[in-house]
Amino acid sequence: MSHAKIVVTDYIEDNLDWEAEEMAKRDIDFAAYQLKLAPEDELVATIRDCDVVIVNMAPMPESVISRLERCRLIIRHGIGYDNVDTAACTKYGIRLANVPDYCAQEVAEQALALIFACTRRLFESRRILEEASASGIWDFSTLGDIHRMKDQTLGIVGCGRIGSRVYRMTENIFGQRMVCDPYMGDRRIAALGLDTEYSLEDVLREADVVTIHTPLNDETRYLIDEPQLKMMKPSAFLINTARGAIVNTEALTKALREGWIAGAGIDVYETEPPPADMELFDLPTATLSAHLGWCSVEAGWDIRQKIMQDVDLFLAGQPPRFTVNTEVEAKLGGKAYREV
Repeated sequence: MSHAKIVVTDYIEDNLDWEAEEMAKRDIDFAAYQLKLAPEDELVATIRDCDVVIVNMAPMPESVISRLERCRLIIRHGIGYDNVDTAACTKYGIRLANVPDYCAQEVAEQALALIFACTRRLFESRRILEEASASGIWDFSTLGDIHRMKDQTLGIVGCGRIGSRVYRMTENIFGQRMVCDPYMGDRRIAALGLDTEYSLEDVLREADVVTIHTPLNDETRYLIDEPQLKMMKPSAFLINTARGAIVNTEALTKALREGWIAGAGIDVYETEPPPADMELFDLPTATLSAHLGWCSVEAGWDIRQKIMQDVDLFLAGQPPRFTVNTEVEAKLGGKAYREV
């Protein structure tokens, strides 16, 4: 397929010069924009006649997807795809692809970093250090309890590519690990050597640290809300490096303010970036990072190359490496891509 038109709606890289060069080699009409916050009509006008749309965080609801005249493939730049209406893609015969096999190691490392930061009270320690430096006296009376992690229990909610890495990485760190994932296949269960299945309630009630690694969908939106936070130990920590809306921010803020749990390590937010008046900023038991779980030089190039692989498959008339809406196959009637 030649003279295909591909547009990037928004991107986080410094530039897409490499992509432009690669697309030119393939005789592709290519353009990249920063339309994450653009009005919907402007977004539609830009991508209406594209064959392939590559989207990072620009919203892609049905009202946008329904007006795409030629699109046969939407590639989500990342693992999550909650900003794209999957059902609408299927309805209009458009494949939705994502890149679930990049940055899993990085997100697992970010989760582990937040676990250590919370349990070892690193940011509280910095405050105490500054106070002691000013007074000339060590005073640890305001430091929260620190427990030996080998005597603690880690709860992992969601044990796919990322959660399973966290499980392996923490083998010699935590004394016990509990996994909750009703969709985990037998092969992964066997590979991890799991012999017990835990419910979400079991994990929340028993774990000293709970780390979230589920996708965001209708089932997991506000999976962690007031009732779930009240199940946790007052000494427990909640870690979220998955998606912001899996945890109700208002409920988490209340939980930290009122001491339902000891603290939280958060890398993702319901609104990104979060508003300046977000109350979590003012809570010393909230350890916050700037949605950097995906970030490494290696992962940055990995995802760019994997997206280009999907472009090559598209040009060859083949499906992408990973199709989110596999039910679209019935819509397409066995054809690689729908007629336009």
